[in-house]
This record gives sequence, structure tokens and C-alpha cells, in this order.
Amino acid sequence: MRKKREAGGPEVSESERLLFGGPLRYDMGWNEHADAFLELSFRAMTVRLPGMLASSLRLARQADPRAARIVLAAEVGRGAAQAVSLLAVNSALGKLLAGPDIAQRLRAAAPALVVMAAVMLVAALLRAASTYATGRLEPKVERVATELYLERAANVELAAIEDHAFHKLLDTAQYGARSARSMISYGARVINAVISLIAAAGVLTVLHPALLPLLVTMTLPSAWGALTNARRRYESFHTWVQHARAGHLIGNLLTEPAAAPEIRVHGVGPFLLRHFRSMSETAEAEQARLSRLAARTGLIAAAWTGLATVATYATLGALLLGGAMALSVAGTAVIAIRTGSTSLDTLVLEINELHEEALFVGDLQRLYTEAAERAIPSGGLPLPEDPREIRFENVTFSYPGDAARPALDDVSLTLPLGRIIALVGENGSGKTTLVKLLAGLYTPARGRILWDGVDAASADRRLLAERVAMVAQDFKRWPFTARVNVAVGRSSAPLTEERLAASIAEAGAEEVVADLPRGLDTLLARNFSGGHELSGGQWQRLGIARAAYRRGRILIVDEPTAALDARAELEVFDKIRALAGSGQTVVLITHRLASVRHADLVHVLEHGRLVESGTPEELLARGGVYAELYALQAEQFTARVPAPKPA
Repeated sequence: MRKKREAGGPEVSESERLLFGGPLRYDMGWNEHADAFLELSFRAMTVRLPGMLASSLRLARQADPRAARIVLAAEVGRGAAQAVSLLAVNSALGKLLAGPDIAQRLRAAAPALVVMAAVMLVAALLRAASTYATGRLEPKVERVATELYLERAANVELAAIEDHAFHKLLDTAQYGARSARSMISYGARVINAVISLIAAAGVLTVLHPALLPLLVTMTLPSAWGALTNARRRYESFHTWVQHARAGHLIGNLLTEPAAAPEIRVHGVGPFLLRHFRSMSETAEAEQARLSRLAARTGLIAAAWTGLATVATYATLGALLLGGAMALSVAGTAVIAIRTGSTSLDTLVLEINELHEEALFVGDLQRLYTEAAERAIPSGGLPLPEDPREIRFENVTFSYPGDAARPALDDVSLTLPLGRIIALVGENGSGKTTLVKLLAGLYTPARGRILWDGVDAASADRRLLAERVAMVAQDFKRWPFTARVNVAVGRSSAPLTEERLAASIAEAGAEEVVADLPRGLDTLLARNFSGGHELSGGQWQRLGIARAAYRRGRILIVDEPTAALDARAELEVFDKIRALAGSGQTVVLITHRLASVRHADLVHVLEHGRLVESGTPEELLARGGVYAELYALQAEQFTARVPAPKPA
């Protein structure tokens, strides 16, 4: 089946191969996909209907219990009104078609006609109540489902966010909140259609038992067609979700401020537009394929429905001509058939829509389950209040999909607290990985990280995070005010001007804030009205202020001066030394070895292994890797510039 699907689907575009290295399709072969949700059949759908309705009701009650009760009562009432209306119609027709005197017949039918009018009024009021309550419920349900989605996603381990399979689940589950909203209205209509169908079926059974199976036969082809198309759409969505994300990525790059200068200088715009068009055309071909199959399925279903309708009305005519049914009963039967057929059609379509939305809500539920399994563990052993050192013992760590080459390989080292410790090495040596393990963002595959004998793997991870402040090389530049960009370092703490001012002073960022148009209330996002943009060095200062605001016992600084000039670099390192002088531990990652001359201890990493440890003076005297890298950098500043040759 997989080969057929690939042969019948759109071909892989050159843009996919060139930009992304291959086809952006998830394998959804039935023999490889374990999701029972994809096994759509009328029987499976009917069996799951109570569960789907219960799921909708749970979401509704969680969001707004009062509105949920109103919707449920209104839809049940509308269905009951349909039954009463059919009985009133049958009574009215019987009175109108019996007896010679028209006035007498009208008087006899009057009570039934009054009941019909009253029922229509009640049904209209119930419809209005249901519409009002549904309108209240839907946005609340979407909000509740979205909050749960975001809460679970924000609480998983970093390794889960970086895992391809989990990120695919994040992609698909994000549609579940919108589907949860849609399930409310679909569920309401399903309840109404079920009650209406029961009413019509009951009347038809009373009139003549042969009419009921014919009514069902009329609707089965449309049910088959709807389910077939739903299965195709859902499978296509899952297969193409990554392709859709890539297309949006290309479109966003054309309007992204960070990419705008290079797009204009290098003329990248036409290139991106060409590939956006190519990706879009590939996606359009998939939609055309689905439409073609849907049209063919619809024609087949329509043909069978037409034959079943002819058979139903032929049976009704035969019963009428054979004297097995009175004219008034036949009239009621026609109305009941039309009502029942409409209700059954509605029921099948709405159940199908409900089922299709339930598939996406199922993705959301699976995310909830998997996110709970991969959540940052809560609780654990307390860490020492005032530890003397953190010790890495034979720590090995590999990133998912790269187990052949560990990022850290059997590393053992000590970080004495209250000192400045520098981590040095070339790109890819494992420095950033080591500090992420230190901060609790990852856990070692082998080995231990001990805080005075307490294994970090068994410690309370949230308490561990409380001890750490980090200025990563690619720290987040939040599109909020400067005030928030600093205070987000400890968002749980009360936001005070005193703490802000002290943090900004510790980072030497007073001048940065003074130059902002509205000071700390300046929005740092150029793509919003009144927004302002900072230089890389200015952002670096705010990032250090953010870490200072956090007041962690351990400050991890990854390339803190990468975007600073020489004078600003000296000032920043003076601030870092001052922090260490006040008792804070500073773990410094830098390529500029001259900057670590004031470090108390230097660990040198190479290809994920610890190769040297000592003070800067000891390492220079030893003549190893550190001394070699130091000499290479020093040559860049001491080498003489060759004199110009005479003309």
C-alpha cells in the first residue's frame, strides 16, 4: 500500500531536496503506524461515539459547566420536540383526511395544529439557547485545551523538545485545541440528530416496519463516502505536516527582520520566492489528489443513494396502492422519511466531523500523556545549602541520533564553588554540553554529577535550577520591554526597581538603558509599533543583567564578550570578577584565552574529553593544548605587518 500511495501522490520537489536534503514526508504506512485512530470504519465510529461525546462533555464542563448544561438540555429538548411534532403531524393529517365536512375536520385538527405551533416556538427558543451557550463554550474550551498543551510542552525535558519524534507530536497536537473547540458544536448537533432520528424511526416503525431499514439504506452510501474521505484527509495531514511547516518557514524568512539585510544585499528574495512557489505547488498537487478521490467517492455514494431513495418511495407507493397503508399515514410516512433521512444524513456527517476532530484531539491527548512521561521530574533530594564543590565523575553524554560520537566522553573534573572556573577548548569540544549538564538541562547517560556527595540525578531539579543563572551564547532576546528582558531572569520574584537597578549596575548596562527612548519601558522588537532594536553588544549587557537579576549561586556565562569591543570586554570581565569576589561561582566559557587569566581554575576540553586542568599559569608552563591555543591567538596580535614593497 505504501508504494501505491507514493506512486499516486505528488512527487518530491527539487526544493525539498535542495533546501531540506530530501522529502519532507512522514511515513504513514498502515503496517508501520500503530495509531488505532486511523482505522476508520462505521462500526468503529459508532462504538467510539459515546466516548467522543463524553470527551466533548468533559472539556465543556471543565471550561464552563453552566453553559455545558444549557447546550445538553437544549439539544435533548430539540430532539424531543421533533418527536412531538411528528406525532402532532400524524394526528392532524388523520383528522384532516377523515370525514366529509371540511369545517369539522379543521376543528378536529386544531388542537394538533396548536401543539405543532407551540412545539415550533419551543424548538426555536431551545435553538437560540443552544447557540448562545455554544458560543460561550467554544472559545473557553479552546483556551483550556491550549493552556494544557502549552503547560505540558513547557514542562518537558530539554531532550524531549530536541527530539524529532516528540517535535512531530507537538506539530500535530497544536491543532487539537482548535479541534476541541469544534467538537462542542459537532457534539451538540450529533445529540440533536440522534434524538430526532430516534423520533423519526419510532414513527416509521409504528407506521410500517418495512420503512425503517429502507431509511437506513438511503444513508449508508453517504456514510461510507464521508468516512473514506476523512481517512484520506487525516492520513494526508499527518504525512504532510512537516512539509507544511517548511513552506511556512520559507514564507516567514521573507519577512523576518533578521534575514532582511542579507535578502536585500545578496538578492535572496527571488530565490526564496521560487522555492516557496515550488513547495506550494507540491502541496497543491496533494490537495488536488485528495479532491479527485473525493469527487470519485462522492459520485459512487450519490449513485447508491439515488437507487436506495427510489426503492424507498417505490415501497411506500406499493403499500399505499395495496391498501396496506391509509393516505393520512402515507403522508406522515413521507414527512417522517424526509425528516429521518435528513436526521440520518446529518448524524452521519456530524459524527464523521466529530470523529475527524476527535482524531486531532487524540493527538493532543497523546501529547499530554507523552509529555507527562517526559516531564521534568518533581521532588527529590535537597541539595546542600552551602556546597563546597560540584564533581563530575566519569560523565558521558550523547545527543539523540549521535550516539557514535559522545559530546562528553568519560569526563571527570571538579568545580570548586565561590571561584571563577573557565572551560576552554575548540568548537565541538563539549564545553556548552558540560554546562547544560551542570544546569540540569540534561542528565548523563553514564556517570554522576555530585554536589558535595548528592547526586544531581536524584536531587530536586527545580531546586537545582534555582541555584543557577545562565547567559548562553544564543540567549533569548525576548520581544518585550527592556524591563521584562531583565526581570525574566527571575520571573517568580516580585519585580522591584531596586533589584532592577542593582542588576543593571552589576552588568554595566546603565548606559544601554539610558540610551533607550523610554528607558526600561522601551519595547525591544522592531516589528511592533514603537519598537527599538539593540546592537549585539547591548543585548549582551542586558543578558548579563538578566543573569544578575536571577541571583543564582552559580553563574554560567557562555562567550560573554563575543559581541563586545575591547574596552567593553574589559569592563564585563571586571564585573564578572566582582561577582566572584562576592562569593558567586562563575563558570566561564570563552575562546579568548587572554580573558581567562584571572580564572582560579581552567579545564581544557578536546573532542568531548578533559585533557588538562590547572591555573592559567600552570597550563602555560606545561606547554600542552592550552599553551598551544594561547600561542596561536597571541600570534595574531604580535605578528608584524609586512612593509609595503617599493613601487
